[in-house]
Amino acid sequence: MPIWQQPLYCVFNLIQAVFYVKPMIKVFISSPYTNGSQAENVKVQIDMAHKLMDLGFAPFTPLLSHFLEIAKPRPYEDWLKLDIEFLKVCDCILRLPGKSPGADRELKISKDLDIPVFYSLKELSKNYGV
Repeated sequence: MPIWQQPLYCVFNLIQAVFYVKPMIKVFISSPYTNGSQAENVKVQIDMAHKLMDLGFAPFTPLLSHFLEIAKPRPYEDWLKLDIEFLKVCDCILRLPGKSPGADRELKISKDLDIPVFYSLKELSKNYGV
């Protein structure tokens, strides 16, 4: 490339980077909360959120509301309603292992809304070519 074109090329790349940002796939993490240790369940979701972020996904981690609950307790149904509102705008759901009526409800709603459900990080990554 001629030297006179190099600054133009750099400007073009900068414009492309600023104005075209590939949207991230929004992943709703669904897993047990009340079954077993709540603290451990929260940690499992946080660990998965980091793995998803490392792969370029935008995870929604509903069990982070655990910390809101500690600060000011609310009825269980309030948290499920909130989760469902975020689920509606996610591109897919990642269902982690474990028995959970709340997660089962999230799965049913996601299927009703035609939101894809994945049961492993490997399956989700393969689907999105990551």
